[in-house]
Amino acid sequence: MKKGRIKVMLGNEACVEAALLAGCRFYGGYPITPATEILEIMSRRLPLVDGLCLQMEDEIAALVAVVGASWGGTKAMTATSGPGFCLMQEAIGLAVAVEAPCVIVNVQRGGPASGQSTSAAQGDFYQARYGSNGDYSLIVLCPSTAQEMFDHTIKAFNLSERFRIPVIILSDEVVGHIREKVFIPDADQLTFVERKVPTVPMEEFVIFKPEENGVPLMPTFNTGYKSPVISQAKSLNGNRGNAKEAVENIRRIVSKIEDHMDEFAEVQIYGDEKAETAFVTFGSVCRAARSAVDMGKEKGFAFRSVEVKTVWPFPDNLVRRALAGAKRIVVAEMNLGMMQREIERVIRQPEIKIELFSKIGGLYPQPQEFLRFLEEKR
Repeated sequence: MKKGRIKVMLGNEACVEAALLAGCRFYGGYPITPATEILEIMSRRLPLVDGLCLQMEDEIAALVAVVGASWGGTKAMTATSGPGFCLMQEAIGLAVAVEAPCVIVNVQRGGPASGQSTSAAQGDFYQARYGSNGDYSLIVLCPSTAQEMFDHTIKAFNLSERFRIPVIILSDEVVGHIREKVFIPDADQLTFVERKVPTVPMEEFVIFKPEENGVPLMPTFNTGYKSPVISQAKSLNGNRGNAKEAVENIRRIVSKIEDHMDEFAEVQIYGDEKAETAFVTFGSVCRAARSAVDMGKEKGFAFRSVEVKTVWPFPDNLVRRALAGAKRIVVAEMNLGMMQREIERVIRQPEIKIELFSKIGGLYPQPQEFLRFLEEKR
């Protein structure tokens, strides 16, 4: 039996608890609803474990500070919401280019622009994947409960160190502010991934030369290794490269993730795995879909809820398997159909109906609305 403790906490608080347990010792942030609790709690907790919390002048500065801390040998993170996430995009590209492991939490709220600061939304779905310029790939995890927020934060730090990338946790206001029981295992019950550092003599080390898994070893600043860190297209030695080297580098930073999706991609099924009607959800909407499945069962209907926990890279094969045999697919999300487009791309069978149940404007979908939607759209 796992050792640990149970605590009632906010999703945002669970994120902090997991980050500290995973070894995070630097937080760079800027306050923004509904993510501010993460900054506030970090400001209290980090000094107690010899860590550092900095409130920067804006969100791009916050993430650039996180990138610097990462190269300084520290596990680092930041958190924000929609407008701040917009400002971070250039720094996300920087983190990808210099292969700086870090964790970015986006507690989504309504938009565009300043939007609805106290309301839930899921409109940053594509921005989390394609927000920065150029070709790249990164991992985006999507929790639906405070417990998953804890678990996904541990996973995010491990994946960031394993692949040397920024990992995004795409939360939302419901997950961030819900208060529920969270099981916190003892540290010796968990696995923590640490980055691989070079051990060869410094004159033999090539800073961006990949290992067999496509990920280079990462020296810490001021440990004797020459460490040119630039955001431009570069050669293996870290200096500006030619077109051929740029092509090789871009293909590598994409393939190091997408060729290893079996290590982290996750899709869960709740309810009757053979039901002909399937809901597809991500984030907090998974909660309502589960309740709708239970309500349908009480009325004699068989439903399944397919919950996409890793939204990028989009897990095509896992989604196909989870939806096998479904004749009616309802994609439920708090936007105007962002995941629906992915499901339509993945499930190309004209005889299968793929419908959108959309709630926007800060309105959270209720379980009974799922059933009403099925009845009205029959």
